[in-house]
Amino acid sequence: MADKKMVEEITSMDVDFAQWYTDIVKKAELIDYTSVKGCMVIKPAGYAIWELIQKQLDERFKETGVQNVYLPMFIPESLLQKEKDHVEGFAPEVAWVTHGGLEPLAERMCVRPTSETLFCDFYKNDIHSYRDLPKVYNQWCSVVRWEKETRPFLRSREFLWQEGHTAHATEEEAQERTIQMLNIYADFCEQVLAIPVVRGQKTDKEKFAGAVATYTIEALMHDGKALQSGTSHNFGDGFAKAFGIQFADKDNTLKYVHQTSWGVTTRLIGAIIMTHGDNEGLVLPPRVAPIQVCVIPIQQKKEGVLDKANEIAQSLKNICRVKVDDTDKTPGFKFAEAEMRGYPIRIEIGPRDIEEGKCVLVRRDTREKIECAISDIESKVPELLETIQSEMLQRARQHRDAHTYVAHDMAELEKIFSETTGFVKAMWCGDRACEDTIKEKLAVTSRCMPFAQEKVGDKCVCCGKPAEKMVYWGKAY
Repeated sequence: MADKKMVEEITSMDVDFAQWYTDIVKKAELIDYTSVKGCMVIKPAGYAIWELIQKQLDERFKETGVQNVYLPMFIPESLLQKEKDHVEGFAPEVAWVTHGGLEPLAERMCVRPTSETLFCDFYKNDIHSYRDLPKVYNQWCSVVRWEKETRPFLRSREFLWQEGHTAHATEEEAQERTIQMLNIYADFCEQVLAIPVVRGQKTDKEKFAGAVATYTIEALMHDGKALQSGTSHNFGDGFAKAFGIQFADKDNTLKYVHQTSWGVTTRLIGAIIMTHGDNEGLVLPPRVAPIQVCVIPIQQKKEGVLDKANEIAQSLKNICRVKVDDTDKTPGFKFAEAEMRGYPIRIEIGPRDIEEGKCVLVRRDTREKIECAISDIESKVPELLETIQSEMLQRARQHRDAHTYVAHDMAELEKIFSETTGFVKAMWCGDRACEDTIKEKLAVTSRCMPFAQEKVGDKCVCCGKPAEKMVYWGKAY
């Protein structure tokens, strides 16, 4: 009964998707709640996923010349005030420090919601000549935003992220870096997290406070809601002018630098759960699974069974991340736990299997059972992990495509969103009023103007005037 109960404790995603999500993050032991409202403990199983994300992203960054730095977590109020749009965009979410020990501070400081202003303050003293450029810096840190509604990984008051901040001599270089980083995020999501994304530009209404242009990757979750999964911003020279970041160019004239910033957060763990998870728990893509293979000995008290399980694990340890579940729980409980935790492959081995020189490999994503000679394990496992990785991306892409619709007018747009959720492709005239109307009427937002533009009509979905831009619309997290 205990074996069955463990699985039954997850609310079905069709019954209550939000509760299903919460059940998984708790029961797969990714997080725990704390006495600090709106903040979470990321437990070892959750943090190990973040470490794998961090390691693989960091490698990709460094291949393009990015260097890591670390800046303070406190920003003096006067510094935050220097870029008007920026401070207005963040003001409602800022946490303030007013005392140092028992003494009131002469100037209050905010706990960084993002670090543009600090990087600008640093760059104005660090950049003097065209020879100092480009600066391509990134920091891995936490930030604080005083959110009213919080959900593990998706929205918490403190969260982990990386924030890249770069400075360039020309507009073209800054734009090139902005798009380059967006493409790194998109490729990472698809190749490592098995999450297909739409790449595009945000509308002016949805862009980052203080940016000239914001670019985004948008993913579609199981429930048909969109999740902004990474952003890259081109700041032009607006911040440089506000902070006085100038350099002597080759022609000996003083010029302002052009800047970018880009970031992804622990929200990506939420994206993995909501793209791939099922009613039995997590389903982790092999490339970010802290444990890729779990060996489960059956009748492990029988002589030789545990030894054989350990021997198999030993033979795989240089090939994949592997562990043996040698706890004294029943096999049924171990199977349910391996499913809950999302291990891509479990290997079942018992006395009869040992006699016959074989074992059973079970895929987490499809539950397919594959008989395998023990002697073939070292070649079969890496091959199977690759298959799982690519098929998980294919399935997520099929799900997204099946939940992507087209609307030609407001009636159609309204009908689609009243009956289902997903991405809706529709033309837009570019007028902010139409975007506001759609948001007010249907509670959906423009997700992005995709780089891959299609003509799905020639009239604005809202006002019917001529329209050039195709936009993805959706309900979002």
